[in-house]
Formats: sequence, structure tokens, C-alpha cells
Amino acid sequence: MMSNNLDFVAKLRNSGLRPTRQRIKICEILFGGKETFHFSINELSKIVAQKTNEKISLATIYNTVHAFLGKGYLKQIAVNSEQSYYDTNVSDHHHFYDEDKNQLIDIHDCEVEPVKINKKIPGKKIKSIEVLVKVQNN
Repeated sequence: MMSNNLDFVAKLRNSGLRPTRQRIKICEILFGGKETFHFSINELSKIVAQKTNEKISLATIYNTVHAFLGKGYLKQIAVNSEQSYYDTNVSDHHHFYDEDKNQLIDIHDCEVEPVKINKKIPGKKIKSIEVLVKVQNN
């Protein structure tokens, strides 16, 4: 557990944040598990409230997430103009967005044919292609 804590402290410092007890707790939730996961800020706030016995403000959670985003420790997926989700899996991959459950589901590379883009933007090269497939009950 201690080596994890050092890793969390390094992530925080590298993101320009002071490694407070609350931020280390947020790191444990984000990066301490075996599985990667998707979350909104509000969902993360609920998880933090359940898993820690201390009060961590929404502002602290938001600022920590955005600092990690800026450093590439998290990835942002905007599902519409009002709602963003965050992903602890920062590799290039695609998602289903279930509009009924407000839930992101990973689509792995082996489940998608290569996406071919026929338009070029002068002076730019494609950095990554990530498809968001919206689904709903029929």
C-alpha cells in the first residue's frame, strides 16, 4: 500500500497539486483498483463519500480531476454539451454511451473495424480517433 501512496503523491505533485490527505484518497479511488472505470464528477463525489469517512468538497474533487486531465492521467469523454465523463483508461479506445442509464461502456479495438477518415486538415495530422456510439432502448 505504501508504494501506491508514493505513486499517488508523485501523480499529484506532477499535476501541480499539493498531496493532501483528501487528494490521496481521491487517487486511491481513481487509480487504486484493478479495473479502469468511467465516472462523472457527481458520481465520483458519491463514491468518495461512500469510501472515505471525511468530507471532501466537490471543488476539491473537480480541481483534482481537472489537474489529472491536464497531465493525461485521465481522459475526458463529452457525451453532450451538458455532460462529461472521465475515464481512468487513457489508451485510445471507443465507447458506447447508454442514454437510458447514462453509462459509458468500453468498445475494444478488436470489436471495431479500423476507422477511415478521408478528409485532411492542412498542417494537421490525426492524433487519435475515438468513436462515441450512443444507444437507447428500442
